[in-house]
Amino acid sequence: MTENPGRAIPVRPRGDDDEQVELRRELHRYPDLSNQEGATAARLRGYLERHRPDRIVTGVGGSGLLAVFRGESPGPRIAFRAELDALPIEESLDLEYGSTVPGVSHKCGHDGHMAIVAGLAPILARRRPLRGEVLLLFQPAEETGEGAARVVQAPAFTELAPDRIYALHNLPGFSLGTVVVRRDVFASGSIGLDIRLYGVTSHAAEPERGVSPARAVAKLIETISTIGPPESAPLEDPPGMSTPKSSVPGTLATVIHARVGDPAFGVTPGYGEVLATLRSPDSGELARLTDRIETLARNVAAERGLRVELERTEEFHATTNDPECAEVVRRAAQSLGSEVNVPEQPFRWSEDFGRFTEVGAGVLFGLGSGTDQPALHRPEYDFPDELLALGTSLFLEIVSIELGLPLA
Repeated sequence: MTENPGRAIPVRPRGDDDEQVELRRELHRYPDLSNQEGATAARLRGYLERHRPDRIVTGVGGSGLLAVFRGESPGPRIAFRAELDALPIEESLDLEYGSTVPGVSHKCGHDGHMAIVAGLAPILARRRPLRGEVLLLFQPAEETGEGAARVVQAPAFTELAPDRIYALHNLPGFSLGTVVVRRDVFASGSIGLDIRLYGVTSHAAEPERGVSPARAVAKLIETISTIGPPESAPLEDPPGMSTPKSSVPGTLATVIHARVGDPAFGVTPGYGEVLATLRSPDSGELARLTDRIETLARNVAAERGLRVELERTEEFHATTNDPECAEVVRRAAQSLGSEVNVPEQPFRWSEDFGRFTEVGAGVLFGLGSGTDQPALHRPEYDFPDELLALGTSLFLEIVSIELGLPLA
């Protein structure tokens, strides 16, 4: 469903010498992987200090950073969150501000998200809210699903716990400046499941003397791969095995890696591994699906006389938007003349912002980054600078709605 169709937020031209653009490009040049974001946080701290917030807190949940701008009188506390980390992807673009770190680049747009949130600092320095406080939050380790969980437990965050927290994510495939928002689940939860199978090696000429995990790995790959989106054609269950299906739309499992033994032609393998990503917009269904696949793995291992180890990793909780916060975003977009898109179903991808919406009211919304923009996590993706002023204007409008702002 689309509201106010036909108009995106007006794009203000920004020159390459613009402070916000330069910040984004500097962050792009020097990306940091998850849990290694100290240099990125230091760059942001230097930028924020020039605009004299009332308080800066470092080391929040690791490399995280908080800047506080107090209003003219007491009132609610609202936060705007961005992510510090980049991805282990080699950049394929020839940019004058290209990544200087081999094999690491900002291919999810976190450099742009940081610049959007940081772009509030010079404005708030000149125009303090009429009441309350604004927190600018930069969290580590979003890509691995660890950062938000650590931040919400950090003493600085619990001390400054916001009444509401807002975040955006750029979305290729939507027209530039379109605001994409839902009132309930916005992004799915996901879990990485590592299934490790241990048998016994033997000579490849005498496989009967060993215990190979090859057939178990094959069965797990085939069975897990039948769990897919409702529109996909269901595969037949392997003989004697019932697939742990789900009736919740958007629930699926993706085998992302598998191996059996080592490349030695004289050896029957004694070790196998299957890695799968499980996801669902329903947290309860995700937990049930994970339990069922773990049971499946144990049964398959027992059938073949194998020992099995199971490990859950990179757990992202579903992001459930607060209806009132979603309405604030809609009002902000409407006041700026933005097209608003309300998806019928949650997105299948995951974002660890769900940890924040579990402990308080918040909303994650999308900001269209162009219908011709390469998809996120592709080596040719680059955050469009035109979105910087757009995103900051939206956040500033949210400040105005929530706390009030003096006239410019």
